[in-house]
Amino acid sequence: MKNELRVIAHIKTDFNTKFGIPRQSGLVDLESLIVFTPEFRNDDALRGIEDFSHLWLIWEFSKARRDDWSPTVRPPRLGGNKRVGVFATRSPFRPNSIGLSSVKLLSVEKTENGTALRVSGADLMNGTPIYDIKPYLPYTDCHPDAVGGFADEKLKDALEVDFSEELLSKIPESKQSALIELLSEDPRPHYITDDKRVYGFEFAEFEIKFKVTQNLLTVTEVIIK
Repeated sequence: MKNELRVIAHIKTDFNTKFGIPRQSGLVDLESLIVFTPEFRNDDALRGIEDFSHLWLIWEFSKARRDDWSPTVRPPRLGGNKRVGVFATRSPFRPNSIGLSSVKLLSVEKTENGTALRVSGADLMNGTPIYDIKPYLPYTDCHPDAVGGFADEKLKDALEVDFSEELLSKIPESKQSALIELLSEDPRPHYITDDKRVYGFEFAEFEIKFKVTQNLLTVTEVIIK
């Protein structure tokens, strides 16, 4: 019988939609919680995991349709107007909708839903199913001389963020710095540069609205949902 992938956990993050999610893991130190499904709530399966500082998550692009895959895609990093091979990208539109992320392990916690893992740096939507968790091994997983291909090209300087104290005070203090860091990375698609357009995305229980003029991102509204 053919083995099927089984969902071992789901992750709780501050992102209920795709817009605004960090483009890669590790870019923004936002905390998330990995909660195991009932079948895999077994503390023995986590024995020794606290000895590792980072983990690999293998997960599903659950909002990407499997029939959407294409042999070539337009990476946002290249402005959305140049095609490269899908296997030379991290596009969600793949033959198998599998994602890979490296996160920092903050703690192993007891919750009402069993033992959970608190991590930071995840680039996953809230509720994303996780297929596997593996330890990050610095001696083999870290390659300081690696070359990043086109992903190293056209790197933009971080945006300056204008976030008034009045609006920022609506955000819990524990999330403020991470949100500013996220905004400085420019959540917009790279091929959109309309300085008159107001953008918005969901973050935790808020909707963050902003506009960008040249290198300045200005938060215009914070709506409590």
